[in-house]
Amino acid sequence: MKIPRQYFIVFFTVFMMFSVQNANAYSAADKSLRGLAGMTTGVLEIPGNMVKESQAQGPAIGIPMGFAMGLGMMVTRTMVGVYEFLSAPFPLPAGFRPILKPEYPWDYFK
Repeated sequence: MKIPRQYFIVFFTVFMMFSVQNANAYSAADKSLRGLAGMTTGVLEIPGNMVKESQAQGPAIGIPMGFAMGLGMMVTRTMVGVYEFLSAPFPLPAGFRPILKPEYPWDYFK
């Protein structure tokens, strides 16, 4: 069954209207999106930690150390993503704040 394009446009528009909020506040929608991102893109922890450690300690130490740290954080990011996705309706931690820093795995590359 093919979904008409108009339905997608309407859904996207309504979703964007309800996701507008204060820049400093988090919501249940933010938490569920963080959880979904953590569950699906946790593999970005490997290159992200390699970049972070290379910038801090140089490439000779940063690449292998970042790779090892990224492997561990990939598992952590995925598990925290599952937790955040399942607990999205509840404001834990207070104010729907993120558990991990950076908030999203692609934030290493900013």
